[in-house]
Amino acid sequence: MGSAKKSSTDRKARIEEMRRAEQARERRNRILTIAASVVIVAGLVVGGVVLVRSQDDKGSDAAASDSSGKGKFVTGEDGVKTWEGKLSRNHVAKAVKYASEPPVGGDHNQVWMNCNGDVYTEELDNTNAVHSLEHGAVWVTYNADAKKADIDALAAKVKKTPYTLMSPLDDQKDPIMLSAWGHQRTVTGASDPNVDKFFEKFVQGEQTPEPGAACTNGLSK
Repeated sequence: MGSAKKSSTDRKARIEEMRRAEQARERRNRILTIAASVVIVAGLVVGGVVLVRSQDDKGSDAAASDSSGKGKFVTGEDGVKTWEGKLSRNHVAKAVKYASEPPVGGDHNQVWMNCNGDVYTEELDNTNAVHSLEHGAVWVTYNADAKKADIDALAAKVKKTPYTLMSPLDDQKDPIMLSAWGHQRTVTGASDPNVDKFFEKFVQGEQTPEPGAACTNGLSK
């Protein structure tokens, strides 16, 4: 019992340290962005026109891509499905065809969904949510078959947990699913002990491609 409390305390301290580092990086980045924008704004005005025309010329063939590559889910003894195969991490400005719903990685939009305990009541663009997973977030999703009591209880848990987000997703197979970068599982409800286990392991877990990256100052519906 003492070991579990110590593990939870250590994890909270680690997340808090990452958040402080993130805030410091954001302050530095704002200063650099303001300085750089003064220099490059004129070039952007001219170059932006050329870029837009170039994108338009590509036509509808570039509207989607399958970024998951070759791979498959393998289910472990703990019920967690792990993606075996390369998950690309390119920033794209178009729709992406993912190998699973919800997706657990792949090419994504350059802007992440805010995932600092954010609960959304509308479906998200997968390309933004996948970017949040890259930052070490756990994404809780549910469809119309999920019970309201479970949705409310999970929302309360997400709201008090940094590096998490929650949203409806009607096209998913099971009522409630948990996703992290390269990992996913179904749970029976908010009281399922596997919810806590998944959060403990994958919130800023070892699977995170960009540990400590921002979960704020992104996109919020």
